[in-house]
Amino acid sequence: MNTSGARPTPAPATSATVRELNLRTVWRVIGENAPISRAEISRATGISKPTVSAVLEDLLQIGLVVETADASRGFTYGAVFFKPRPEAAHAVAFDVGARHLRAALVGLDGAEVLRRDAEVDGLDADAMVGAAVQLAKELVKAAGVDPASVKHAVIGVPGVVDRRDGRVSQAANVSGMEGFAAREKFSAALQTPVTVENDINLAAHGEYARGSGGSADSFLFLSIGTGVGAGLVLGGNLVRGFKGAAGELDSAFEPDFVEGPDGLEPEVPTSMDPCAMAILQYAADKLPAEQDLAMERVFELARADDAGAVDVVREEARRIANYVAVAAAVVDVELVVLGGGIGLNGDLLLAPVAERLAVRLPYPPRLETSALGSGAVLAGAAALAASLTVEQLIRDYFRG
Repeated sequence: MNTSGARPTPAPATSATVRELNLRTVWRVIGENAPISRAEISRATGISKPTVSAVLEDLLQIGLVVETADASRGFTYGAVFFKPRPEAAHAVAFDVGARHLRAALVGLDGAEVLRRDAEVDGLDADAMVGAAVQLAKELVKAAGVDPASVKHAVIGVPGVVDRRDGRVSQAANVSGMEGFAAREKFSAALQTPVTVENDINLAAHGEYARGSGGSADSFLFLSIGTGVGAGLVLGGNLVRGFKGAAGELDSAFEPDFVEGPDGLEPEVPTSMDPCAMAILQYAADKLPAEQDLAMERVFELARADDAGAVDVVREEARRIANYVAVAAAVVDVELVVLGGGIGLNGDLLLAPVAERLAVRLPYPPRLETSALGSGAVLAGAAALAASLTVEQLIRDYFRG
């Protein structure tokens, strides 16, 4: 570690480094354009044909690609074509929620080979690890793949994940998750390398890889449900922040305080999101005849043109616009994708949110609803797991 204050001198590139960079570049081009020939890879990458041939030999040795034909081109003068081999290895992806545990076995292209969900309402963090192990075993057995082919696991969890040790904080909705050593516990139980990531960050990654976010180079994924969280993608890269807490928008809005026996205290318990509670209280005031009111019911009534429900929806749109305006004013994103149980009601929310942003911002972002819905987190975990597995295979190959 450099402690002198001087900028460290970059390490010179070695032949091995260049070889790995070329391999990653060629792998990406094959994945995007398969089937593709050596000559086409060379033209697409600017890498010489002899170097492309050497890289292809490496990729064939690792098992990442396979030779193939391309009958659609007619006569090809003996050219050999290449395509990815997604079944060369596998990974498992998990979305850990308070009520549901979603899991998928994926290939190197991030596509689901098989998926299983389990009801986990009431399970604590340790029991959630056991449930994940059981799902992973079921997936591997049902898919008929070699358990040794599973090289990595990505776990999406609610809360902030410390990037140094994989511990979780600000995760009140799963018992025992606060301070939980998630990376250590899941890795030991699954007996494979594990990456633990915030679920909303993974949802943003999923939208970028397979959903609405793929149409923009920079976008904000805003999940509105029992809380408000955001995942920020800039220049195609997920922004996690210094402590991994980027996008924890709930913490940016102070709850209302009232006088208590020991002085000022939050008007609602700190275990409950004050913004979610506030809109439910607003809805209860506007719709006093409704019992046990939930936002799902509010949107149902709004679609039936109930005046009180329409007013609640417009108030929710105002609150969403507040979140978007702050983020957009700082990073000037091209797109905002709304997700979560509330955010997915785009037919009622997109227009009023856009109206408010047009007034508040000189360059308002365009708005869309999530294309992946409740599957966004798992899709992001799958895409990340696939890319990390490829990286692991490449590292293992070059390091013997």
